[in-house]
Amino acid sequence: MANTGLKKAVLSRNETLAQSVAVIAPTAGPLLTIPLVFATAGSGTWLSFVFSTLLVVLVALNVNQFARISASPGSLYSYISAHMHPVIGMIAAWALLIAYIGTATAIAAGLTNYTNVVLKSLFGVELFPMLIAAIAVSFAVYCAYRDVTMSARLMLGLEVLSVTLISVVALGVLARHGFRPDMEQLTLKGVTADKLRLGLVLAVFCFVGFESATSLGAEAKEPLRNIPRAVKWSGILAGLFFIFCAYMEVLGFRGEAETLDKSLAPMNVLARHAGMSAVIGLLISMGALVSFFSCFLACITASARVLYLMGQKGALHSLLGRAHSANQTPHRAVAVSGLAAFLPLGALILTGTSAFDVYGLLGTLATFGFLTAYMLVCLAAPIFLHAQKRLTFRDIAIAVVALLAMGVVLVGSVYPVPAAPYSYLPYIYLGVLLAGLAWSIVLNAKAEPFSEQLGADLDAVAE
Repeated sequence: MANTGLKKAVLSRNETLAQSVAVIAPTAGPLLTIPLVFATAGSGTWLSFVFSTLLVVLVALNVNQFARISASPGSLYSYISAHMHPVIGMIAAWALLIAYIGTATAIAAGLTNYTNVVLKSLFGVELFPMLIAAIAVSFAVYCAYRDVTMSARLMLGLEVLSVTLISVVALGVLARHGFRPDMEQLTLKGVTADKLRLGLVLAVFCFVGFESATSLGAEAKEPLRNIPRAVKWSGILAGLFFIFCAYMEVLGFRGEAETLDKSLAPMNVLARHAGMSAVIGLLISMGALVSFFSCFLACITASARVLYLMGQKGALHSLLGRAHSANQTPHRAVAVSGLAAFLPLGALILTGTSAFDVYGLLGTLATFGFLTAYMLVCLAAPIFLHAQKRLTFRDIAIAVVALLAMGVVLVGSVYPVPAAPYSYLPYIYLGVLLAGLAWSIVLNAKAEPFSEQLGADLDAVAE
């Protein structure tokens, strides 16, 4: 296996899974996204998540065509670059950087909000959001810089705690209703195909980042087995959790004066509905806080590995492609990732933008990056299989259906044209993507042939 300068075979199967689960940030679904899906899909909210889970699994099948035979620190970037034009690989790399760093910034905004919710509940005080963000970013960068094993274990523990808290409330709501089937949801009362389509667009946003375990490369134990499992099962497990929470939240809010899509704290309302103590609401806020931190840490970990490989291959400065001699982590890339996530958040905070608006704006921007990378890997998979003389009709069908599905989500993100400032985001995304691509092309012209290097690396790790 090629020497990357990073630790080898240190992450267990569960720790590898934790990377993908943490970027998905399962707590954000019940708190933020499910209410938005309900606003369009109504009683069909749970079905929107069933369809989105199936779509994510289709993309995962394409990703795993590569993950089963190669272990690289560059995530989808290395897969696409080795089997398509090197410029396409650079597009994928910059799309992933925008996706991971944009998600980190959005999540950091949510973290500052929930930190103040907890502080106000416990001590009656709030801190300046910029200070909270600086502390959180610094701690996450330290964890990712110090030890990949430590950061993976921290992410795993935080996500288990957060999901457990929400599951307790969900089970409480179901118990209060006597575990009887909710026929309004099961019969899709008042749901139309158009409402389901709009709900699907929003539901898919819950899953972005499910592939991020691929960024760990050789740092995972048995990477050719554990990384594909993490990619597949993170999407499946998160999907089951979202379907369950969607069903429960719609059921729990029936008869409430405030509808699900209007609630600012849906799980707190449901905790009261289930007859639970007010302490549960505080615990849920604390769970959201730790889940957001876990997601931020996972995004920094993933983006740093993309930067690291870009530095090694000449698509960015070579200093980013060096690992810490003692910690064996991409320390410079980690620091750059943390700074890149903090700067836009700080700028938006100083302009008075609310945490909720930051979350929406940067989350939407990040989604464009993820969709770009997912569509490119679905295009690359058949090319790769054809070169391996293993391409079948089933593989072509999976790639085509996944591409069409991602295309529906992408079109649904920009049409009908949303109100400003969301209407500007596609242009901002394209501007950043093209600027980064131009920079990498100039730097790459001074380096060794990009595609030759990546092809040699993948041949070295293939089995």
